[in-house]
Amino acid sequence: MNQRTPVGLTKTQGWEIGVRRTFPVSVEKAWRALMTQPGLGYWLGHGVGPSFKPGDAYRTQEGTTGFIRSYAEGSLIRLRWQPPEWDFASTLQIRVAPARTGATISIHHEKLQSAEQREAMRQHWRDVLAKLGQLIEGA
Repeated sequence: MNQRTPVGLTKTQGWEIGVRRTFPVSVEKAWRALMTQPGLGYWLGHGVGPSFKPGDAYRTQEGTTGFIRSYAEGSLIRLRWQPPEWDFASTLQIRVAPARTGATISIHHEKLQSAEQREAMRQHWRDVLAKLGQLIEGA
């Protein structure tokens, strides 16, 4: 019998989810919205940034902890991410890339623990992109 791997389950990284949205703005404007308040608060939290270097640890006012794994100004931040209610850390990667009609923000979240958590995080990141869209397009 051939068993299929469920969508979103990887061999080595647990469950993962990716969401993306393209906005009619420059890459620079999209990045600025992500990496300054209030946008930074939408996806990471308050009391951190705006300067990030690989290896830097962080703790938000909301209690989310982690450290920066990779950072490329204007295009990429990859970090360990652990909200206070979780007993494990996950990996979060956010990219901004040029698109034909503006800039695409993509969020990739891995090392999730279940299909249910994957779906919850899919909705969470969609909500974050909606808030960022209101911020970016309203500015």
